[in-house]
Amino acid sequence: MKNVMGIINLVNEPDQLEQLTNHRNIASVPFAGRYRLIDFVLSSMVNSGITNVGIFTHTKYRSLMDHLGSGKEWDLDRKRSGLFILPPMKEGWISPMGDLHAIHAHRDYLHRSSEEYVLLSRSYMVCNIDFNGLQEFHNRNQADITVVYKEMSDLDSISMQIGMDENSRVRSIWEPNAVPHGNKVSMEMYFLKKSLLIDIIETSLAEGHYNLMKDAIRANISRLNIFGYAYQGYLGIINTINSYYKHSMNLLNPSVWKDLFFKPGLIYTKIKDEPSTRYINNGHTSNSLVANGCVIEGIVENSILFRGVRIRKGATVRNSIVMQNGVIHENSSIVSVIIDKDVIIKEARTLVGHEKAPYIVVKRKII
Repeated sequence: MKNVMGIINLVNEPDQLEQLTNHRNIASVPFAGRYRLIDFVLSSMVNSGITNVGIFTHTKYRSLMDHLGSGKEWDLDRKRSGLFILPPMKEGWISPMGDLHAIHAHRDYLHRSSEEYVLLSRSYMVCNIDFNGLQEFHNRNQADITVVYKEMSDLDSISMQIGMDENSRVRSIWEPNAVPHGNKVSMEMYFLKKSLLIDIIETSLAEGHYNLMKDAIRANISRLNIFGYAYQGYLGIINTINSYYKHSMNLLNPSVWKDLFFKPGLIYTKIKDEPSTRYINNGHTSNSLVANGCVIEGIVENSILFRGVRIRKGATVRNSIVMQNGVIHENSSIVSVIIDKDVIIKEARTLVGHEKAPYIVVKRKII
């Protein structure tokens, strides 16, 4: 992908992940045993040839900075271009003027970048996409803006829908809470010229508007040539607890795992050296995803264990997610539970949730 810079916009992302985002933003929520949500769109950009990526942060981004570091794992630790984490002008500030104001505050970054095109994205789209096809589609249709979408029938997240005519021209964009119209879900990925982005931002702000999608893109839907580009791969829009749990459990399907992590490119994340998982005292797992560094003495079924988890003798974990360094002590039973990092479940405890309402244990909790 030539002459394109990437922007991952974290400002005012819809967030219904409850306790999982008490101390972190959506972008850095752990996922799939060793990854963070932002890894998917960031890896897709890098695999598509984008070497200049700016991340517009909003709040609770310390964990994200620790995860991304210099961008080495994504080959973005470069002398020129590379990874830029752009904090808000004031930490914790929730702008009443929306994300347009936040992006405009970093307009110097846009002006200094030499690329002609911009790919804008959110952080919570779990997918593996080759953006080269998007650029070809955009140029072939002589579009002003191209929006990536996917046809989906089962929605459990906060997402927008678009309406298109027979020529793939976008005619409508509906708010997340609007009555469903068809099955074309916007992935909130926009491809356009950088000069156009700057122009619509400055024009919208001058007119007293503040929201990128609503005021700068949707308001210009009749004036600009906005086209829809269909994505065919696996997609998880993860901004609610139900969508997080559902798409985590979907990873236990080998075909989903292969589609998401290996096609068309690999998904990269921060590297941590850990020993292999050990099974002792007849510890057993089935249909589960287990990261390195775990010690399993009990039974694990249909679950995801992150790095360094300990399952003690007699403990059972079913249909659950246990994040990094969690410890489940002897004879405890865990069913349909999401356990955040560094949690300790003492002996003979029973925690039961439901697949439609999983029980959540907050970070560093001792039960």
